[in-house]
Amino acid sequence: MAQNNKILKMSDSFSDHITQAKSWPFEEARKIAARLKGKTPEKGYVLFETGYGPSGLPHIGTFGEVARTTMVRHAFELLTQMPTKLFAFSDDMDGFRKVPTNLPNQEMLAQYIGKPLTQVPDPFDKYESFAHHNNAKLQKFLDEFGFEYDFKSATECYKSGEFDQALLLILQKYDDVMQIILPTLREERKKTYSPFLPISPKSGHVLQVPMEEVRADQGTVIFRDEDGDLCEVPVTGGHCKLQWKVDWAMRWFALGVDYEMSGKDLIDSVKAGNKIVRKLGGTPPEGFNYELFLDENGEKISKSKGNGLSLEEWLTYATPESLSLYMFQNPKRAKRLYFDVIPKASDEYIAFIKNYHTQPPEKQLDNPAFHIHQGEVPDISPPVTFNMLLNLVSASNAMDKAILWGFITRYAPDATPQSNPYLDKLVDYAVRYFQDFIAPHKKFRTPTEAEKSALDELKTVLADIDENHPFEDIQTLVFTVGKNHNYTNLREWFGCLYETLLGQKEGPRMGSFIALYTPQKMIELIDQALYK
Repeated sequence: MAQNNKILKMSDSFSDHITQAKSWPFEEARKIAARLKGKTPEKGYVLFETGYGPSGLPHIGTFGEVARTTMVRHAFELLTQMPTKLFAFSDDMDGFRKVPTNLPNQEMLAQYIGKPLTQVPDPFDKYESFAHHNNAKLQKFLDEFGFEYDFKSATECYKSGEFDQALLLILQKYDDVMQIILPTLREERKKTYSPFLPISPKSGHVLQVPMEEVRADQGTVIFRDEDGDLCEVPVTGGHCKLQWKVDWAMRWFALGVDYEMSGKDLIDSVKAGNKIVRKLGGTPPEGFNYELFLDENGEKISKSKGNGLSLEEWLTYATPESLSLYMFQNPKRAKRLYFDVIPKASDEYIAFIKNYHTQPPEKQLDNPAFHIHQGEVPDISPPVTFNMLLNLVSASNAMDKAILWGFITRYAPDATPQSNPYLDKLVDYAVRYFQDFIAPHKKFRTPTEAEKSALDELKTVLADIDENHPFEDIQTLVFTVGKNHNYTNLREWFGCLYETLLGQKEGPRMGSFIALYTPQKMIELIDQALYK
């Protein structure tokens, strides 16, 4: 009820503009609304779904999919006022294929290869199974980010009978399903493929074997067990599971999924799943294919390779909100997901927050901050950007927060750790980021004779102003010095300042930085460059 009241309140605030909102979550919401033709489904709610494979821990892709789906869900609620649910579905009945190298008790785990993940002991001895361990991690992960969802376990759905009707229908449509899937397989795989993966009554393994006979009227399949004996089992009650492409489609049909997004690499699987749902007499969900993330070398990020940036690593150096922004922006464009994107994302988040509170409602609806915070956008306005903090740490070599806050409060007297806790968090992030990614690569170059002359004039100019000089005027003074020394391209002048004073190729807007760092401290930097 609380959620519905929130929806009504938000709808009243933006009712004149929601139908015209252009941001991609609203575009997706309109697709779902068109599919439903103004009618709430018979199940009583509109169902959004995300999938999770519990053979590993939740990762940055898991976060991205749930965050983006939640943004679409919220936009849909505002647009239609229909009740919704989000199922976080865990495919925990999948067979245990290999032992991850980062787990303890490797030899013990190796004995359970082939068993359903819910039948593999937890190597940490904390939960009923390895899958239960990872499912708990998933739910803790989602809870920490404040996502609203219902958790669904494949094992429970199969064994409770929730999927029985859909499984029997797949059995009746066995030949039709085979005709859809076989063209997507390699020739060798076609010879042994079956949509059903029986659970061996003898070993408990999930078997990838061809069916000797399909008995749709009996609701059973016959196959050869691992010892070669013929075996007959029902497809219901958890005695079989489905190959993942068919399983995905069956789940859409059985649960009545209305919306699920997936990576661009799964487009063909989505097409096959849609065909299967239609063969079963259902309507496929609306979907959205997002682009994949790339590592620093432009290669696709892979869990098995461990390349790119992990969720934990991002949250070591920046806020969850900055990560949400990165997930929001350009979801259909391949993007690098590496450490160097963090400062830009952090500052863009701050900029969107600041803009939001001065925008008219029609602009607010398309502001990423609206979607990140589901319409309840906080009023945070740190006086210093993340990049400026990085440059402050870089120039001062100060790892002590108290010293850094001394610079900040001199620049912005009303800012304190207590009055601006968000900025206080940014200071922590900036120190960690500097230590790990900037300090190891700082490289100062000696200024040329011409540059020394320009730096000496800048030093003289700065000596004539006090700590309260407006940063806009300081910026003008720095520009003027560059022009006085025949810099036709002032980028070269600022490049000189960055490389000789800060030891880096890129840097801050000098007027703001000098106002923050103080003219006197800037003079000390110049002296170090001139007389080292």
